[in-house]
Amino acid sequence: MENIRTQDQPCCKCVGTILCKWIFFVAFFDKNALCLGFAKMELSDANLQTLTEYLKKTLDPDPAIRRPAEKFLESVEGNQNYPLLLLTLLEKSQENVIKVCASVTFKNYIKRNWRIVEDEPNKICEADRIAIKANIVPLMLSSPEQIQKQLSDAISIIGREDFPQKWPDLLTEMVNRFQSGDFHVINGVLRTAHSLFKRYRHEFKSNELWTEIKLVLDAFALPLTNLFKATIELCSTHANDASALKVLFSSLILIAKLFYSLNFQDLPEFFEDNMETWMTNFHTLLTLDNKLLQTDDEEEAGLLELLKSQICDNAALYAQKYDEEFQPYLPRFVTAIWNLLVTTGQEVKYDLLVSNAIQFLASVCERPHYKHLFEDQNTLTSICEKVIVPNMEFRAADEEAFEDNSEEYIRRDLEGSGNAHTYIKKHGITQANELVNLTEFFVNHIQPDLKSANVNEFPVLKADGIKYIMIFRNQVPKEQLLVSIPLLINHLQAESIVVHTYAAHALERLFTMRGTNNTTLITNTEMAPFVEVLLTNLFKALTFPGSSENEYIMKAIMRSFSLLQEAIIPYIPSVITQLTQKLLAVSKNPSKPHFNHYMFESICLSIRITCKANPDAVRSFEEALFMVFTEILQNDVQEFIPYVFQVMSLLLEMHKNEIPSSYMALFPHLLQPVLWERTGNIPPLVRLLQAYLERGASTIASAAADKIPGLLGVFQKLIASKANDHQGFYLLNSIIEHMPPESVDQYRKQIFILLFQRLQNSKTTKFIKSFLVFVNLYCIKYGALALQEIFDSIQPKMFGMVLEKIIIPEIQKVSGQVEKKICAVGITKILTECPPMMDTEYTKLWTPLLQALIGLFELPEDDTIPDEEHFIDIEDAPGYQTAFSQLAFAGKKEHDPVGQMVNNPKIHLAQSLHKLSTACPGRVPSMLSTSLNTEALQYLQGYLQAASVTLL
Repeated sequence: MENIRTQDQPCCKCVGTILCKWIFFVAFFDKNALCLGFAKMELSDANLQTLTEYLKKTLDPDPAIRRPAEKFLESVEGNQNYPLLLLTLLEKSQENVIKVCASVTFKNYIKRNWRIVEDEPNKICEADRIAIKANIVPLMLSSPEQIQKQLSDAISIIGREDFPQKWPDLLTEMVNRFQSGDFHVINGVLRTAHSLFKRYRHEFKSNELWTEIKLVLDAFALPLTNLFKATIELCSTHANDASALKVLFSSLILIAKLFYSLNFQDLPEFFEDNMETWMTNFHTLLTLDNKLLQTDDEEEAGLLELLKSQICDNAALYAQKYDEEFQPYLPRFVTAIWNLLVTTGQEVKYDLLVSNAIQFLASVCERPHYKHLFEDQNTLTSICEKVIVPNMEFRAADEEAFEDNSEEYIRRDLEGSGNAHTYIKKHGITQANELVNLTEFFVNHIQPDLKSANVNEFPVLKADGIKYIMIFRNQVPKEQLLVSIPLLINHLQAESIVVHTYAAHALERLFTMRGTNNTTLITNTEMAPFVEVLLTNLFKALTFPGSSENEYIMKAIMRSFSLLQEAIIPYIPSVITQLTQKLLAVSKNPSKPHFNHYMFESICLSIRITCKANPDAVRSFEEALFMVFTEILQNDVQEFIPYVFQVMSLLLEMHKNEIPSSYMALFPHLLQPVLWERTGNIPPLVRLLQAYLERGASTIASAAADKIPGLLGVFQKLIASKANDHQGFYLLNSIIEHMPPESVDQYRKQIFILLFQRLQNSKTTKFIKSFLVFVNLYCIKYGALALQEIFDSIQPKMFGMVLEKIIIPEIQKVSGQVEKKICAVGITKILTECPPMMDTEYTKLWTPLLQALIGLFELPEDDTIPDEEHFIDIEDAPGYQTAFSQLAFAGKKEHDPVGQMVNNPKIHLAQSLHKLSTACPGRVPSMLSTSLNTEALQYLQGYLQAASVTLL
């Protein structure tokens, strides 16, 4: 740390300063944590007061105050008693805002740290875990509702990891509280149970899941049913008590949600046996109307609407999945829900209820054996007149949202709900009724409105016309779409947020349409006349109030760049200036992840397209971007740091066989452990180090030789983690492929020892696949004899053990064209360029190894995974930062390290065997005829014929 520069304004020419101040910043706060007495984290009044002060600062809108406070809390959260201090604070603090802040901080702390990742440090000590589980349920139940919700979520996160094995008494503790008679407590239990069990709605079926659900049903189904009946009786008893009804109906909503979760995977025997109880009461509640539960609010759904909405969901679930068992109850639900639809008003508060009710009827009418319920002409007429048409009306509330709450209007209108709507959003309508001429309607009724010179008049009409293009784009001829493009570009200038957003979204969707040969339907040639006005209007749209971080516009910018390619080059200087200004602005407070992602994608496209035509332009991009990157890294903008590393990798890869001095100044700082603590940093950092190795390994070996142990230290850290071991192999493969052999000679044996230790202690399929690729790459780089010698230097006869226990039985698991090629060439070298394979005890493995290689060529990939393996998804690994997001346009081409050496690995095998048989006449045919199975021998004969060689 002695050499770290801490000037306020680092020179943008020196990339090395980008990280220097950032690392100093983190170290500074770690040091301050010790100074302020949090090293031992005693449960003292002084520490509670210090924690209170920092929590207050995290609420400050000024980033200069807020970020250091957040950084401080991050630095101390690994210490014992930290979570207990938070729980003490939310229980004892006199300030409600601090209680709420402590509860949110605690929940986020649990979310980041509770999961124990195998082979990685436990982030919460066992004593704290035990104390949290012992105290959190009673604390949650005694807390005000606002805090209760946060603690309930925390319990569900803990339960996701620990229930039932490590928290067997959780369910019993919760169920026992049903007897309390206190509905504040009961609702706390129900809310927690809902958080805990709602994942059953989307989990994949498995024996482990069924076991857990059965345990829950055995303990929870009967008490829940009894509570359901008792609560309904209490509703009758307190029918004239508005405050009591509010609490009781809150319970019924949660009970109905729990019913949905517990019935989603399959129909439990208990609920089938008690269907009469549940369905009769659901039907009663569906037809209930109590003036005390009606609200004057036209926007916010009341308790009665929310309960009926959930009951519609529950009925739809049974109609779709358990229609045979549900048939006796179905007609009465159809009648009740139908009556609900025709008597419900048009206010916004009923939207969810109406949507769920229509969804229920839709799920029923699509089943052939229910169609008789809808065949009557009067019924169809009534559906159109009383349900469809009224719910198509553009209400005053919709107009108000269109003008004053456009973001929510767009979200509801474009995102919608339900599987069908989601599909249409992505693909548009793919099939239409032949009786409706969509093109004629488009030409006669849509285009005239969009051709109006005034883009600001009749904005609702304009928005719906644009939406028509989006939805029916697959049904309208291409020539009409081409006519629409300048109209859409023109509407990017509309003042209405909805109109210019829809215009951007429609353009983006049109640019993704596919024509013949899977190429884009709209070509860059057809777009050539509109390039300047398109880019001008898109960037101008980002300046409109309310659209400064409009994700639809930024996505349209990205898609336009991708479609137009070299046509955007003349505009790049202006474009990159606007993008970097936007990047700097949003980095102050990142709040729109999709917008941010598309912005970085657009930057990457600018770099790729420009540097493809002019490689020297990379330096201009570095000058434009590094100042902003410095700001992001200095301020520790965690959401953006993984993106910055990806863009830097892309830029460095643009250089040809050299590493500029500015990058070399940065290199030592990339090895700092603090960078590797955040899971989201790991993939882009590995990619960046690979770029260094590919572009200038010899420079690193000479100028930064003392950093090679640091490089290998990163590999060692990654290889120890089941979540990140593949990243460790990516780095190791680059070291072996690119570093001068003499620079890593002294470390080679230790590398293999580390790998063998991991194989022995925690072998996984993923690790074995990566290990096989590495071993064969090493063989290609250093030779088969060198591979045999280093294995046997670790332990006598180790080479044979690796062949017999790992390579021969597991090689079929290798996937990926390049990976298979590396393994094929490496194994060929072992077979034909390793003398011990021909004249020692290893000779018995020669034919099985050849047969395994032919299997790699000809047999399907072995994709089986042992049942006991638990794979951790990289995206799910816990961490303080947002998950890593791969930039599609920052990706690099797949690298083939044997591309120049071997074109066809089958021909290469035949030629190598021919060379071996020439050196050892008679040996090879003899071994083949006695040991190789017939089918493999036939394949091999084919390779020999294709290579025009024979075996002597």
